[in-house]
Amino acid sequence: MSLTRRKTSSSEETKPQTSFVNKFLRGSKLRSSKAESRKESNDLKTTDFQPSDETQKTPTLDTAKPLTSEMELGPRLEKNEQFLQKLGKKAVGKCLDLNNCRLSTADVREMGEALKVIPELEELSLSWNSKVGGNLPLIFQNFQDGCKIQTLELVDCALTSEDGVFVGQLLPMLQSLEVLDLSIKRNIGGSLNSIAQGLKSTSNLKVLKLHSCGLSQKSVKLLDAAFKYLGELRNLDLSCNKELGGGFEDSPAQLATLEYLEVLDLHRCSLTAGDVMSLTQVIPLLSNLQELDLSTNKNMGSSSENLLSRLRFLPALKSLLINNCALERETFTALAEASIHLPALEVFNLSWNKCVGGNLELLLETLKLSMSLQVLRLSSCSLVTEDVALLALVIQTGHLARLRKLDLSYNDSICDTGWALICQNLGLLKELTELDISLRPSTFRDCGQWFRHLLCAVAKLPEITEIGMKRWIVPAPLEEELECFGQDHRSNIHFNHNGFQ
Repeated sequence: MSLTRRKTSSSEETKPQTSFVNKFLRGSKLRSSKAESRKESNDLKTTDFQPSDETQKTPTLDTAKPLTSEMELGPRLEKNEQFLQKLGKKAVGKCLDLNNCRLSTADVREMGEALKVIPELEELSLSWNSKVGGNLPLIFQNFQDGCKIQTLELVDCALTSEDGVFVGQLLPMLQSLEVLDLSIKRNIGGSLNSIAQGLKSTSNLKVLKLHSCGLSQKSVKLLDAAFKYLGELRNLDLSCNKELGGGFEDSPAQLATLEYLEVLDLHRCSLTAGDVMSLTQVIPLLSNLQELDLSTNKNMGSSSENLLSRLRFLPALKSLLINNCALERETFTALAEASIHLPALEVFNLSWNKCVGGNLELLLETLKLSMSLQVLRLSSCSLVTEDVALLALVIQTGHLARLRKLDLSYNDSICDTGWALICQNLGLLKELTELDISLRPSTFRDCGQWFRHLLCAVAKLPEITEIGMKRWIVPAPLEEELECFGQDHRSNIHFNHNGFQ
């Protein structure tokens, strides 16, 4: 801010502050048509409103009466466009997205007044605003029964345990709620009892995200008690809660009642052998499951044979992420046999499971039968030349035609012959957009003659844009060929290699 601007601001300190409510509400005023709403949003003007940093004691939840008088409403509907322009945001229809807007405490306080007079609001996102933490009641204290909010996102808002208790009190007011995201809140786990009680009143909830919330073993039991009230739930994310391990051991029976569940994310949850045993009884019953993420649970390696074998009972499964699970040959064999029965599979991530190396033939039938596979990740799987030769043969015989992303990085044991075989057949993957064959950070190698095969294949791929070749060094004789390739073909193809020798 310039010196002149500072002086002007200082000289006007005694003037009345322009209310956040006035600045907020104009764009949210009830209108007779969506066309009128869009017109006003498009007419927003730029301003340089500076909110104050005043604070106020946190109020408790009440059910204040709505403002219905036009005379009361009028003064509140004057300068909303100025505030939203200051934030670089616009109110679009019934949605208000204030993600990462650096809201001040004063903004948070006055937003509560604003929300009282826009009962039509359906989607509200306040994510990545740290001042929301500790002040949540200031925003929602006037919410009433019958509120139309369907989506509430409060990701990384520095919520306190007291805020968590307040959320539990608020949820029964949100009968239309379909999406609730409280992710990245280390202090929320201690108030989960209150939240779980509130969830029992949100029967329309379809998405519940509690990623990285400091959940514990006890948290699983509290949530399990609420699941029987969430019959419409489609998406459940409990990922990155490292203290959660062991919480599923007492057979979370109510999880199995989520018959419409489509997405289950349990990655990085420190699942124990007991958890895996209990989930073996539950996950196969979720017949509508489309996405399952069990990645980075290394205790699964020797205990998940039965669970992985029973994935065959999930015919709708489209995405299976089982990377970095320390799978052993027996568990990998069970997974390979089950994957044959997953015809809808589009994303398959086995990266960082060393047992895949030398055993890729176990997936041969899956790779041949898969008509939908679009993403195949085999990074750091200790693949050997025989593995990529097998993969090249599968491609050569016309399979994997829909593959868009192929990750073979960090497999340094593959010799030049193997890379040549895979590169000679890449041209058949007409929908391929990304290829990664990077080496490990500790390894540097010269590209062999297979690099010419790679250039020839890429020239036949109309969709490809990214080729990861980190730590591969292009020999001087091939430098000119690469430069000519860049001149003769699409310039949007990025070869991410380690330079020329």
